[in-house]
Formats: sequence, C-alpha cells, structure tokens
Amino acid sequence: MISICKPAASIALAAIALAMTGCDDESWQCVSEDGAEPDYLMQLGCQADFQQLASEPLNASIPGARSAKTVIDRSDSDALYVQNSKRYPIHWEFAGKHLSGDGRPIVPGLAQFLEQYYSPDRRFLLGALTYYEGPQVWAYEISPYDTASADMIENAYQQISANGFFGDELFVHPTSQTVAEQAAKLPAGVRVITTEQLFAGIDYQPLNLGTSMGQLRFASAETLDTSYVGFRDIVVLDAVPNDISVATGLITAQFQTPLSHVNVLSQNRGTPNMALRGAFDNTELRALDSKWVKLEVKPFGYTITEVTREQADQWFESHRPDRVQVPALDLSVTELRDIDKSLQLDNTRSNLGDELARAIPAFGGKASHYGAFPHMSATVPHPDGFAIPVYYYRQHMERHDFDATVTSMLADHAFRNDPAVHDARLAELREAIIAAPLDSAFEALVVEKLNSDFPGVRMRFRSSTNAEDLAGFTGAGLYTSKSGDPRDPQRPVADAIRTVWASVWFFRAFEEREYRGIDHQAVGMALLVHRSFPDEEANGVAITANLFDRSDNGSEPGFYVNVQFGEASVVKPEKGITTDQLIYFYDFPGKPIVFLAHSSLVAPGTTVLTRAQTEELGQALDEIHRFFLPLYGSGSGFYAMDVEFKFDGEPGQQSALFVKQARPHPGWGL
Repeated sequence: MISICKPAASIALAAIALAMTGCDDESWQCVSEDGAEPDYLMQLGCQADFQQLASEPLNASIPGARSAKTVIDRSDSDALYVQNSKRYPIHWEFAGKHLSGDGRPIVPGLAQFLEQYYSPDRRFLLGALTYYEGPQVWAYEISPYDTASADMIENAYQQISANGFFGDELFVHPTSQTVAEQAAKLPAGVRVITTEQLFAGIDYQPLNLGTSMGQLRFASAETLDTSYVGFRDIVVLDAVPNDISVATGLITAQFQTPLSHVNVLSQNRGTPNMALRGAFDNTELRALDSKWVKLEVKPFGYTITEVTREQADQWFESHRPDRVQVPALDLSVTELRDIDKSLQLDNTRSNLGDELARAIPAFGGKASHYGAFPHMSATVPHPDGFAIPVYYYRQHMERHDFDATVTSMLADHAFRNDPAVHDARLAELREAIIAAPLDSAFEALVVEKLNSDFPGVRMRFRSSTNAEDLAGFTGAGLYTSKSGDPRDPQRPVADAIRTVWASVWFFRAFEEREYRGIDHQAVGMALLVHRSFPDEEANGVAITANLFDRSDNGSEPGFYVNVQFGEASVVKPEKGITTDQLIYFYDFPGKPIVFLAHSSLVAPGTTVLTRAQTEELGQALDEIHRFFLPLYGSGSGFYAMDVEFKFDGEPGQQSALFVKQARPHPGWGL
C-alpha cells in the first residue's frame, strides 16, 4: 500500500486529523506495506506506519492516546528507531534484539540498561511518540524519571520531527517537574505542551472500563438525595456527585479524579464509569432517556445502544456480582482494646492473615487493619487509639428491639419496591438508633477510657464493620464518622457513637449490600477511636501503585496521590474545587513527581505538600505496601493498598504526617 500524505510542516494543529488518513500532497509516502507490522521503522510517512507500531501507552494517565517507543542511537549518527511497541513494550527488549552485537556495542542486562535514563554519557535517547486523539496532538515524551538534558531532548525532537510526516507540528510533552525544568530551556522552535493543555482538549475520560445494561436515567448531582437511583440504572449526571447509591453504570458531564469517591465505588462494584463533556445535553444520550441500553466504556471511546428489557434482564442475571460473605460476628469480646494490642503478630508476621481473620469479626475491617500500624516501622506514624468491639452495637440493637424493626422492613413489599418508602423507613430507623439511650455501664466505660488515656483530646469515632475493608470489597464511603469530646456539651460522646452505629442503615449502604448479596442482619458496627484532626494542614488519599501503568510487569511503578489543602475534601470536593493529583515515582533515582492536576486552593505555581513532606509520605506508603504484600499481593495481577493520611501540627510547629487507614484496593479499571 502507498498512501500520500500532506507534509506536516504546513499542517495547522486543528487540521492534524486530515493528515491522519492521508491526503493529496506527494511529499510524504507510507514506508511500510499494509498489514506488515515490522519490528521497527526509521521513518513514518503516514498514519498507517504509526498505527502498525503503536499500542496503548503503558502510562495511561491521559485518555484517548496511542504511543510508540522511540530509540535514538547516539553511537550510530543519531539513527532513529520507532519500535513496534505491541511486540516490544519496553526499550530494553527492542534494543537487545536489534541494536546489540554485529558490530554494535553490546546492550547490557536490564539493571545496567536503566542507566540509559540517567547517564549523561548514555548511548541511547529513549522516549515515545504519542498521538492524543482528543486535542489532535503529536507529542514526544520521555519517562518522568529520565534526567535527559535540554540538548538531549532537542536532539531527539529534531530527529523525530525530521523523520515523521507530522514534521514541526510535533510537541514536547513534559511528564514530570524534572522534565519540565529541562523543557523550559528548549529553544523557541521546539514546541512544548503541558498536561493541563492536553486535558483541555479531551472530551472523553474512561475511568472504569466495562460493559453493562440498564435503564438510562438523567439526574442532577445536587438532587441525588431525593432522586432515587436503582442498581439497574445507568445514570447521566450534570456534575461529579459526592456520593451515589449503586448504579450499573455512570456517566458524568464533568471529569473525575481516579480516586474520586464515585470512581472508587465504581471500581469496587465493577461497574463502568466515564466522563463526557456535555453529556447532560448530549443529543445521542437524551434520545435514549428512560430506555434500556447497553453501555460499553473502552480506553479510546464508548458505545451506547438501545436494547430490550428482556435482554437487559438476561444480562443482569448472568452478570450479577458474586455474593459477598462477610465474617460472622464475634460477640464474645467486650473489652475496649488498645490498637497496639489488637493484632498478635509473630516475628516474621507470617500470621498476619490469621490475626486479621480473628480480629475482624470483633472489631471490623477498618480497626483491624489499623492495628497493623504499630507493627510497622517508625516511617508509618499514626494516631494512638483503641477499638470498641461490635458487641456494644449488637447490645444497643437488641435492647431497643431494633432487630425486630429490621426484620419487619425486610419483609415489607412496599419497602422493597418503593424507593421513597425505602428511604423514609431507613431514616426512621436511624433516628431511633440515635435517640435511644446507651447502656449506662458501656457509656461509663468509654468515658473512663477517654479521661484516663486521652485527657483533653477531642476524639474521632470511625465506622468499622465486618462488611468493609475486605479483600475484594472495600465498602468505601458507605458509613460515617463523628467527633466526640467528654468536655464539650456540643459534641457528646454518646451522640458520636450512636450516629456512627446508625450509619449502618444509610440508604447507600443498604443498596450496596443489597447489590452484593450481603445479609443486612449479619452486619455489625465496631468503632475505631483516635484523636480528631479539626485543623489539619493537608489531607489526602493514596494508592501504593501507579494506577496508570498498564504494563504486565509494572515497568513504571509509583504511588498515586490525591491531596488537598486543609480540611477540604479530596474524595468529595465541592463544585469547582480541584486537588493536587500526582504520581510519585518513589523507586526511581531522584524520586520524580508527575502532577496530573493542581489544587485550586493554593497559590498558582505552588503545591499542597512540600518536597520533604512528599518524601515522608513516600516512605510510609512504601512500608505499608511491603508490609501487606505477602497477604494481598501473593497472587497474580494487581496489588495495592488504599491509604488515608493527614499532615497536622500545632500552630508554629512543623506539620507531621499521620496515616489514618490502610485497606486492600479492589483493583483498577483504567
């Protein structure tokens, strides 16, 4: 096949798409035969050449892109190789096969080859050529941990630009702060584009890939509390909501963060989730309002088609999620147990799984995993605390006949089939649980514990059920937390306890359990209690993995961090508020940071965390990841821990890190 393409030097950015399919200027011609898929090309004459070599980029932090690895051999007059990145997903594999021996220098083993990213005397300039479909941009990128100088970047840019049909329409896209510092030194003829500029040109964001069938419904994010969403619905929202009950699919008109609360819920539920600018007024979607549809969320696009109710019913029955078996409650434990005594680990920590299995039935998933922190190194600072066992929740439910109320509700046809009745009855139950008096002996026990071990400290009472923080089911955001202080009549300890207990019967929690087949009456609420953080400097969540690294071997390991200034929510931000989102390549020399977005609550050009604070956080995340690895990472596939943290300090003092939670992450659908 010979395809004629317009020379890139004359192509305006808005018209790049024309060059993608070929045009009538004979300055450029395809180099490779149609369907040949060679191991490499030294020149790209048309889009077909690129397509034969490109794959989805291993780092998929920006959607709608395809990428081909590039190698420039400085020992051979800067010869350019665009490698078949489907066949050779990393540079070392390609270089070892094609650029080693036969008169060339020998390519060393992988460990030594990695010096090509850092050495000033490196033989190879390693990078990637990426085409971003949304903004229609060709970009040259180097790894975020690459220490290439501006001269090296310019050399590679010029070689690729001169040997590609896109010509000087090529951009340099800095992938980290370190790379951006060198890109700022590039001459004016080398075009640079930022991550923010690339995102501005993208309309589609796939967050959790997958397929589902359901009834398409439109709703305002602000009215979700009163407009009921069922788990057979695919919901189109005008904005990203703070929360949503179970839905079989989600489309938001605003972009989300990968650790937004609704995306974590979608991942936990295994339901497709995407963002599409203008979705709420999209004519294609509006034409399907209230109809049964099939939604497919894919890396480079989505499809939505009408189906029959019968087809949707059949699909749902065959794809209904596996029933979650929660650990049976242990009501034999009545002591308020200090966190440092909640797990009895041996020196090798090989009994971690057994100890968690023993603790969760009495103290729930959150408190039990928290009990691992005292067994880690000093790099994981955490607030001291204690756990209130599930026994006292069950005592409260039985003393006031709330169990009978639950049994009656579950047997009521109207409750099961009318969302308004469903919500109202659950609200009545919560109000009754909060109003009912605590057992006096139990209340005295808690107050004595607070006065003796935490005098003068406002405490946070946090949910810890046997149906959350489990492998494969996090239950993220289903329940609540509340502060209590024996000295403060505005924050009664009894109210805090009862409010958290009552959250077992939130509408969203009930629906989530219903969707996953969890027996509601088998769920019990323990409490994790530690100091509160009313005026923290920063708060955030982190995943101990690079959520955007698609490679099978984890070639770009890192930590994903979403952090915000002060108390402003990370997972449930107010409308218009953005957070610092970054990938921290902790294991690489120089520990580079890639910012995907910046907080709107700090001054432009600044970040929520200092470099030193990021390093301190990285040490804790690394320790947590390694500690739980034998338990949750022993099988094949994805492994990461989901971590909550804060930076807090007294006025005039340096803020310190406090880790508040670690639980197994359910996996990623990016």
